[in-house]
Amino acid sequence: MTADTIPSQSIFSRFPIERINWMTSSFLMGTLALTLTAVPLYLWRFGLDWFQVSLFFALAAATGFSITLGYHRLFTHMTFQASWPIRLFTLLFGAAAFENSVVMWASEHRRHHKFVDHDHEDPYSISKGFWYAHIGWLLFKLKPDPPFDNVADLQKDALVRLQHRYIHLLAVTMSFVLPTLLGAIWDGWIGALGAFLIAGVARVVVVQHGTFLINSACHVMGRQPYSRKCSARDSWFLALFTLGEGYHNYHHEFQYDYRNGVRPWQVDPTKWVIWTLSKLGLARNLRRALPEKIRAAQAEAAQSR
Repeated sequence: MTADTIPSQSIFSRFPIERINWMTSSFLMGTLALTLTAVPLYLWRFGLDWFQVSLFFALAAATGFSITLGYHRLFTHMTFQASWPIRLFTLLFGAAAFENSVVMWASEHRRHHKFVDHDHEDPYSISKGFWYAHIGWLLFKLKPDPPFDNVADLQKDALVRLQHRYIHLLAVTMSFVLPTLLGAIWDGWIGALGAFLIAGVARVVVVQHGTFLINSACHVMGRQPYSRKCSARDSWFLALFTLGEGYHNYHHEFQYDYRNGVRPWQVDPTKWVIWTLSKLGLARNLRRALPEKIRAAQAEAAQSR
């Protein structure tokens, strides 16, 4: 066998270059490159003030909770019901995460739960490796987008339909235009540039990779106290960086529960916000797994070790 007939073992033998999703890949790699180069250069030249720090954390919180509370627990799993201001807020700032519309996000995530760990049906199956589950599934388009036949319930919501129709405009406006304008008001063009880079670009990278960690790290790192039927795991460490989403083993077993960290001491800021909203009359019908079902799942998981 000659050298030019040996099968390629590079990553592109499994993920061919002709299947690269160039638009998504360019955005993900471009924002990461700017975060690692332009942001440090800005900080070296102009420094960092309290406004830029505050804006970064404010938008990171608004965007992060819009994904965990809105996209994930409200729209995808319907673990509670929310009034229209909460739905509108999470749809607007969820768009700022650049994780697509809630229609597409929920469709993919519901498919992940239905076919978890299946090599072909699970959109970000860990069976294809950590890298693929984390970001590779976005960089490469290995098959056509499936129809949105599993989110017909969401498409009945007028706000959801509007967000899906104008998702790209909303994403750019909420993620980049809004912080840039606020920065300009604060400190002219220097403030605008800093807000664009720090509260815009860098914040997008941080929030996105927080979401990506759930698809990758939470399927290889941690414990399985509630179920060993799939690769999902609980990690208090990852919960610290993902607003409580790190308790992924519990979530896969009881996806209808508004809590991921079911124990009172477990760090799950998203469940605390949902509970607070319910006390303010902005959320209702919070769904919980029955204690006896939780204990039964723990016993079954223990026996299967």
